[in-house]
Amino acid sequence: MILTIVGLIVSLVLVTVGADAIVSGASSIAKRFGVSEFVIGLTIVALGTSAPEMVVSFIGAIEGNADISVGNIIGSNIFNVAVILGLSALIRPIAVTKNNVRRDIPVNIVVTAMLIVFGILDNHTLTRLNGAIFLAGFLYYIWYSFRHDDKAGNGPKEENPDQTPEKPKALYVSIPMVILGLGALIFGGELFVKEAQTLARAIGLSDKVIAITVLAGGTSLPELATSLVAAIKGKGQLALGNIIGSNVFNILLILGGSALIRPLSTASINLLDYAVLGGTSLLLMLEAICGKERRINRFEGALLFLCGLAYMTYLCL
Repeated sequence: MILTIVGLIVSLVLVTVGADAIVSGASSIAKRFGVSEFVIGLTIVALGTSAPEMVVSFIGAIEGNADISVGNIIGSNIFNVAVILGLSALIRPIAVTKNNVRRDIPVNIVVTAMLIVFGILDNHTLTRLNGAIFLAGFLYYIWYSFRHDDKAGNGPKEENPDQTPEKPKALYVSIPMVILGLGALIFGGELFVKEAQTLARAIGLSDKVIAITVLAGGTSLPELATSLVAAIKGKGQLALGNIIGSNVFNILLILGGSALIRPLSTASINLLDYAVLGGTSLLLMLEAICGKERRINRFEGALLFLCGLAYMTYLCL
């Protein structure tokens, strides 16, 4: 038990250090190449922070454990929007751009709806054809994001009056920072999942509950650390891009690839799981378009966080 606790502490230190390095390095890369922080978060950072989910889901597909593959992704996406984005907005309100409202958040809703529809059809199975459609959608979305990026800037000014302009680091510094940061995140996330899973199995949780709670929370630890650090540094667009990108990657790339490896049964995923998954995506959209200013404020962040906390508590109980 003592070794498990030590392992959890070490994993948290690794993801915190790694997240700080990624946020600083990714922001510098965005400024050097004239790419928005949102797209950097949506692609490079999101792909890196989704690596733990990819490992867990692919292994689950190879071993024929669909509950792990599908439950991990559904739980991670709920955790990303409700808990991580909610906490990020509590730290500092997150400004939202017109493109976020017109394109990025709706894409998250459409991709989520695709998962729900595909998961219910074909005798509650994600087929290889579904997987191929997901992967094709993933490639198109990456191309479209870079092709139509708003290179004029990094979105609206964040609510961070004390922040002074940050000079971008040289590429020979920022690129290794991102790579080493991702390495620390992935290793720390995997260590956290291993130790947390040991504790969960010891108290008798089922594979589905472990996947949606422990594995989802553990594999989302990189997104959590990265988004919170980004919010603290006043880089809300990087945090928002990381969350939306991770959710899209989780469904299109990871579940798409897992379904190609082996068709995945979704029979254990019930209507409540789908409802919470779709509901959090719709709630994010409502929060983004409501209010006088286009931003997700602290009250809305608290609402997201409480929804996620209530769902995870319900599953555990």
